[in-house]
Amino acid sequence: MDTVTEREDTWVRNRWLHVFFAGTMLLTAVIAVFGWSPWSTRWPAFAMLAVLVVAYAAYGHRGYDGRRPAAAFLPLVVVAAVVLPAVTPSTAFVQCILFPLVWRQSQRIRTGVVLSVAVGVASGIGLQVSGGPDAIVATLLIEGISIVGACAMGVWISSIAGLSESRRALLDELRATQTSLAEANRAAGIASERERLAREIHDTVAQNLAGIVMLTERARRDLADDHTDALEERLTVLEESARAALEESRVLVAAGAAGATHDSLAGALHRLGERHTRETGTPVTVNAADCPLDRDAQVVLLRVAQEALANVRTHANAASVRVALHHAPEQTVLRIQDDGVGFATAVRSVGRGLAGLRERLALAGGTCVVTSAPGDGTTVTATLPTVSTAGPVVANQAMPSLPTVARPVAEVTR
Repeated sequence: MDTVTEREDTWVRNRWLHVFFAGTMLLTAVIAVFGWSPWSTRWPAFAMLAVLVVAYAAYGHRGYDGRRPAAAFLPLVVVAAVVLPAVTPSTAFVQCILFPLVWRQSQRIRTGVVLSVAVGVASGIGLQVSGGPDAIVATLLIEGISIVGACAMGVWISSIAGLSESRRALLDELRATQTSLAEANRAAGIASERERLAREIHDTVAQNLAGIVMLTERARRDLADDHTDALEERLTVLEESARAALEESRVLVAAGAAGATHDSLAGALHRLGERHTRETGTPVTVNAADCPLDRDAQVVLLRVAQEALANVRTHANAASVRVALHHAPEQTVLRIQDDGVGFATAVRSVGRGLAGLRERLALAGGTCVVTSAPGDGTTVTATLPTVSTAGPVVANQAMPSLPTVARPVAEVTR
């Protein structure tokens, strides 16, 4: 199957040479019929043309791409250069196709030059056989010019072909490099998207689901202890958490960290503090006013607050928490401070919470600083360069939206 395909490709790529060869053979046959000949019969010329055509059709056409077919066909070219002019001098016209065949099927320039000289000498011998000694001057002049012209043209075309081949190789290499870069970029994009989804799931859905588990456990204990007065509140908060997890899941599936609510960052922080107080009994003081931040920056800062309060709930054993949002023309700072037990910041944490915060802020061009010591509480300071929403708000245009505030939940790692 591959051999058949290669033959078809050879025919297609060299179709104009095939047409040129067929046309030249036909015209040479006409010349052999009507041209002057010193001999009483012309069958050697017709036989030579027939052999040349059959050999070309059988295997000679593959000599453009293969050494063996060319090695078997080119000797016939030299023989034809002798026989045809020896029978009918005008058929020396056949050199119009013989020289191109020699150069096209030669693998090297040196081989092309040698075979061109061989064709020219053979044709000259044939002309001498048919024309006699009186035609020697004309023969030398004609064949000398033919050889020089064929060699000059062959060398020039070969150099152009070599340059074209070099450019083709460079293009192939460039395409291969582009394909490799595209694959690398695709792999990097997939890895980046996986990391982004991991951060989003950790900061939203995973926290909500963990909170649902925790609230269910508390409700079960209240039911076992017959504390039915607290059970209603537990179920209400449990329903809110389940709805928040459902909405966050829909947001991630729909394509992004942006949610459906049109609340501001300040409002989201106040609601976040209220929910933390409802669930833990630890008062949260929120000092935040609306500021002109773009939606992405608001989402990043909201995620910082969620993660920080989740850690306070799990690890700090704090009596109070303060959340402050400070906006300036150069930067916006969110600070979450508790008076809990603190921890040694020099000890490497095993969780993804604080590491995820640092990664998220770094991607947004910000920084995250955690200050803590055993017994002195913990302060998380997130700083983002201020990028205000550009231009005036167009009438009826939707304002940037924030995700629905997910309730902070128990997180076993910082």
